[in-house]
Amino acid sequence: MNETTDFPAEWVEAARVSKAWPFEEARKLVTRMEKSAKKEVLFETGYGPSGLPHIGTFGEVARTSMVRHAFRVLTEERVPTRLLCFSDDMDGLRKVPDNVPNREEMARYIGQPLSRVPDPFGSPEGSFGAANNARLRAFLDRFGFDYEFASSTEFYTAGRFDATLLKMLAAYDDVMAIILPTLGPERRETYSPFLPICPRTGAVLQVPMVDRDVAAGTVTYVDPETGESVTTPVTGGHVKCQWKADWALRWTALTVDYEMAGKDLIDSVTLSSKICRALGGSPPEGFNYELFLDEKGQKISKSKGNGLTIEDWLSYASPESLSLFMFQKPRAAKKLHFDVIPRAVDDYLSFVDAYGRQDAPSRLSNPVWHMHEGKPPKVELPLTFAMLLNLASASNTENAETLWGFIQRHFPQVDRANAPVLDQLVGYAVRYYRDFVSPSKHFRAPDETERAALKTLDEALAALPARADADTIQNAIYDVGRAFERFQAKDKPSADGRPGVALTWFSTLYELLLGQEKGPRFGSFVAIYGIPETRTLIARCLTGELSANAA
Repeated sequence: MNETTDFPAEWVEAARVSKAWPFEEARKLVTRMEKSAKKEVLFETGYGPSGLPHIGTFGEVARTSMVRHAFRVLTEERVPTRLLCFSDDMDGLRKVPDNVPNREEMARYIGQPLSRVPDPFGSPEGSFGAANNARLRAFLDRFGFDYEFASSTEFYTAGRFDATLLKMLAAYDDVMAIILPTLGPERRETYSPFLPICPRTGAVLQVPMVDRDVAAGTVTYVDPETGESVTTPVTGGHVKCQWKADWALRWTALTVDYEMAGKDLIDSVTLSSKICRALGGSPPEGFNYELFLDEKGQKISKSKGNGLTIEDWLSYASPESLSLFMFQKPRAAKKLHFDVIPRAVDDYLSFVDAYGRQDAPSRLSNPVWHMHEGKPPKVELPLTFAMLLNLASASNTENAETLWGFIQRHFPQVDRANAPVLDQLVGYAVRYYRDFVSPSKHFRAPDETERAALKTLDEALAALPARADADTIQNAIYDVGRAFERFQAKDKPSADGRPGVALTWFSTLYELLLGQEKGPRFGSFVAIYGIPETRTLIARCLTGELSANAA
């Protein structure tokens, strides 16, 4: 995702009216910059290293990068842009994550800044915050994002926020007036936008301020353990801000122009925007995306470790399929579980295939244009990921060589050397089949009508030429379905006036022969798998071998 410098005129023209969501967001930024004296646009994403980086963090960076590229096209790169990935590693450890080792030892550091909590994995970075920062950067680098990394600890201690911290001290009453009405009675008594770093223990303290000195740039609080009055500067890393105030602090100090946030943070965005204005800043443009959910419909969490990780996804599918998943319907809640992977793989391949036939406006609405910054690759594959999975299912194989045998029987001109993308896809399919399809396969025995239909299908396949193409086989399958009233779609007659074929005919074939509820275009499957092999499947089903093995 490196910088692109040449934007054809047709792109710029199409971008001005494109309804693709990155362009809608970019146009908001164009309007903002027309009213601003700034010479560059700063995009920001935030990361809380209180848990291992998860796929939602990747999604925010990927989507923000898409908006950034759309903005550069709209402005023909006249306005420089930067993307800052900011880690709040100075935040205090509030609880021990569920998915880390040495939890009891880690619990001793509750309240300490994440940049001072030892890493339970024993990484060379030392602290939990630094180790998670390294993990974040590693997977962002893996995807080639163009970004700058920022550490909250480094920014606070180096004085990068000092001037704005002094502004917050001066506007203390205004900030309190914004936050306090949103808190319960007990929390109001203890709230302060400043969290002192205890000089005695190093912990991040959530204590009320008993005095403030704007001229001296200090705040005073009572040490909750010793009862002593402590006066500390708000500058130089002696305090950090509560997170809503901290968000506003960053926006103001860094003059952030654009930052996305999850739908669950809409109220927080509103409050931080008010604080930003109270500090004399201008809140960034933003976009509220829906949350990712695990297989149980629960929000994915860094501390819980539920949902997919980057490593999980990339074990079974390409990085491009993951980027596509992030692009599609960002305002809709989406289940982020293993069963979404096959569809994402094939959708990506379909969009790449369509791109070459599209005009400029259509290309700028095609997800692969945004994913590859206007330069999607050319990928030509003879079969889909779903087809590979079904070949693996029918042959009950976890061996890539077996799948290549089926492929080369039907496409002899294709091999591993001249089709590396397909070879990679075969590897993904073998792993996915082994881990998810095979354990969940369930064959059932056919009833009398289904037995009769399978026998008729076997006879129809036997009558076909050995090298019958997919369309010929599909037509034969349709004819068998039409012959049985159960499988007729009476409301959908074919062009020649004969009964249509209901989807139940094909779902029946998938369930009986593949042990699955869904499958590929069956004629294409038979053409690649082989007519004799398919007839053997039918025979095994009719003798009860498939359902007996499943039981």
